Amino acid sequence: MKRLFLLLGGLAAYLIGLGTLVYMVFWLYPWPWMPSTIDSGTPRFPVPLAAALDIGLVALFGLQHSLMVRPRFKRWFTRFLPLPIQRSFYTLASSLILAAILLFWQPLPGVVWDFQNGMGFWATTLLYFLGWSIAVLATFQIDHFGLFGLSQAWRAFRGEAEPPERFQEKGFYRYVRHPIQAGTLVGLWATPHMSMGHLLFCVTFTLYILIGLHFEEKDLVKTLGEPYAAYRKRVPMLFPLKVA
Repeated sequence: MKRLFLLLGGLAAYLIGLGTLVYMVFWLYPWPWMPSTIDSGTPRFPVPLAAALDIGLVALFGLQHSLMVRPRFKRWFTRFLPLPIQRSFYTLASSLILAAILLFWQPLPGVVWDFQNGMGFWATTLLYFLGWSIAVLATFQIDHFGLFGLSQAWRAFRGEAEPPERFQEKGFYRYVRHPIQAGTLVGLWATPHMSMGHLLFCVTFTLYILIGLHFEEKDLVKTLGEPYAAYRKRVPMLFPLKVA
């Protein structure tokens, strides 16, 4: 019964996490058929307060997202939740905070650029699809279901032990160390309509990604050792440039 509960919990967390992320991807683009987007609605607070609320929401997401994946936190959290369900709980917690961002985000006045048609519109739209496609494909090149905790829940259901972490260099990972984050950055910034609110979202999430990767790389070197250290020297972090 306990194993079934772990599996059902992992499946629920996966579906909630995936659904929230998919909604965010469409929420960031000015689709006319979406019930809400990053620029829909009217400001409910003065601009400084609205901007502070937006920054606080992203900071909360970044803090939770980065803190809960640290090895020290996971060792401590094992006292409360078994290891196989921790990733699912992490996915669920991240999804709830991301849902709060989508629900409570405050639009800000002002437009940075607005391409209604022409080359600018099609170029930004193409980059939007390209960026998010790279991010999604990159998850399947490592362990898509493991990233959301479903693989761990499935192994717990079958009574299988967790396999040791191992270094993999394939697909996009041959050219950049973090293609998921690289694709996400492209998808975030590529929009035919860049409002001040969207710009704030892009800047704060970009800072979160860069700070998070700084700590993640330290953990990867400790966990994977010399193979990852050599990989780090040879392969760029986010974009296929010669400078790492």
